[in-house]
Amino acid sequence: MSDRRRSPTRRISRPALLASTLVGGVAATALAERRHLKTLAADDDFRALSAPLTDAVSEHAVLPIASADGTALHAERFGPARAETTLVLAHGWTEAIPYWGPVIRRLASEELAIVAYDLRGHGESELARDGDYALERFGEDLEAVLDAAGGDPARTVVAGHSLGAMSIAAWAARHEVSDRIGAAAMINTGLSNLIGGALVLGELGSRLAPEWLSRGLLGSGRPLLPVSTPLSLAVARHVAFGPDASAGTIAFYERMLMTTDAGVRGAVGITLSDLDVLEAAARITVPTVVIAGDSDRLTPAVHAERIAHALPSPAGLTVLNRTGHMSPLERPEEVASALRELVGRLRPAHGAPAPTEVAG
Repeated sequence: MSDRRRSPTRRISRPALLASTLVGGVAATALAERRHLKTLAADDDFRALSAPLTDAVSEHAVLPIASADGTALHAERFGPARAETTLVLAHGWTEAIPYWGPVIRRLASEELAIVAYDLRGHGESELARDGDYALERFGEDLEAVLDAAGGDPARTVVAGHSLGAMSIAAWAARHEVSDRIGAAAMINTGLSNLIGGALVLGELGSRLAPEWLSRGLLGSGRPLLPVSTPLSLAVARHVAFGPDASAGTIAFYERMLMTTDAGVRGAVGITLSDLDVLEAAARITVPTVVIAGDSDRLTPAVHAERIAHALPSPAGLTVLNRTGHMSPLERPEEVASALRELVGRLRPAHGAPAPTEVAG
């Protein structure tokens, strides 16, 4: 009888098999992420949005500002200090000055000084003193920016996106609006019941909006993934953008979202969870345009309708087709056109001298 030996069968333990599968999955994920980031780097929209805004204007200046509580705010002026008209831009939650880039590029001229600022805790502005992110503080920040901008009140327009527009309402609640500005714009915003009206939650938002749900969804301070992935872009598209937004446009916003301090994101979210400043709209006595997106799942057009109805001097309600929460990025031409028309409707200047450029 032949002495044939069987080859020993190599048995792989379950932990080893699991570890091997995990390592392979991580490697595949890393490779997919590298491909994704390489694709984004070559995306025309992403590259155009990421270009320096200073290239679009003849003059540029950084304006260091201190709010009422001492929080240092970062603002930038695009255009000449002696321009006849001033446009102040307030961005939204988890955004920064570059968010307004497409609009600034379309409006830049020698006749317009555009002042954009980073909200407290966002962009290059300082974290709030004492960790205070109450909406009243955002209103005080706007007042400080208006002081620094120094424009003729009759020739000054304030435009806010989302939280920026809420800041306008908080500011209006404590100031005589017509003494400080000549017109305003409220873009993709709501002034009350944000969770109850949010379509991103489907039926959940309308049926289950107690305080714990609001704070749990908006007030989460958990860190986000540090890099963009196809999944993260898909989530951002569903939550914040309309169907026509390009991957590069979404990734441009996503970069701002990821760099926003997680604690700030959570603290501001808690502020928004019980927001109710709709009554303040009645104090915005200057001509005010309201802009919404028909695909906005965060602040649906019904919010815009309520605001327009509450305004003493409504100057038009525009609901943009196939547009989500990010109208200044998704439809910059339409937003810029609305602001340009609003500027054109301003009263004649009061005749006050233009602000003097301070050498520094």
